[in-house]
Amino acid sequence: MTVQRPARSVARLALLAEREATEYLTSAVLQGLEDLPQTALEKACEPLPDEARWDAVPVRELLDEAMDRFDEEPTKADAWVAPRLHATLRLSRREAADSRLWNFMAMRLAPDYVVWRNPPRAFPGNPVSQVNKNHFIGAFHKQAFARLWWAAEFFRNGSDYRPVEIACRNQETFNSALRLEIVYHRATAHTMAQLMSDGTIRTTREANAFFKAVNAAGSTLFFDVMAPDEPWDADAHRAWVADAGTAHVQYESLPDGPDDWHVPDSAVDALSPLFKELFVEAPIRGKEQVESDE
Repeated sequence: MTVQRPARSVARLALLAEREATEYLTSAVLQGLEDLPQTALEKACEPLPDEARWDAVPVRELLDEAMDRFDEEPTKADAWVAPRLHATLRLSRREAADSRLWNFMAMRLAPDYVVWRNPPRAFPGNPVSQVNKNHFIGAFHKQAFARLWWAAEFFRNGSDYRPVEIACRNQETFNSALRLEIVYHRATAHTMAQLMSDGTIRTTREANAFFKAVNAAGSTLFFDVMAPDEPWDADAHRAWVADAGTAHVQYESLPDGPDDWHVPDSAVDALSPLFKELFVEAPIRGKEQVESDE
């Protein structure tokens, strides 16, 4: 299945309500038998204010670059796109929580990217290959673009996007982490990324078992008491948003995020011993067999 880039170019980002998105996202479209009706979608969209940060061209160029760079391995695009999409789309959390923006990006701006990144396949109970609808208009941890923006928001350490790359490198790990409320706590998210970075957690099975163990412990232990998050620096975030018109996101190096919500080393030091203990005790599928073979 090949979905063509929309013939009508998009100059400005806009909002697309779920009702209209659902109406046009038919089974025939998901199966690749029909194209999305771009003219009808354009009429259904709600324009955004005339601000530089709603320019669609840099977003479209970023996605085109990703498809060129990772043509043979689309899953590897996530770690590259996530920080750069976050730095290009300078949003507040309130704005990012509006699914209408992500609906627009998936259906009007770059439906070809959605299909390239999430090719059609058959599902249990549905033998006909098609793209999963959730990648177009699903929850934030499933929707093609929302998941990347929120991963960058949760895992960045202030302006530093390096933890985002670490968290997004393993596809299954990335998906598992975004489903857990514990990643809303910045020190927890950063400590988890740190343990993946230093080699403590190496495999997908280890990561999934670790996330489950930390999530379960988080229901009874107060990570935010052990390692309090710093208050949000609203002024720093507003300054970063205001710079959208002049900022240029580099492709060859990581951009700078908003200079807010830093995770102090003391927070990671406080959580690391507990997290390592939870990891050692976590039941990892296949671990017993490997140990017996050794």
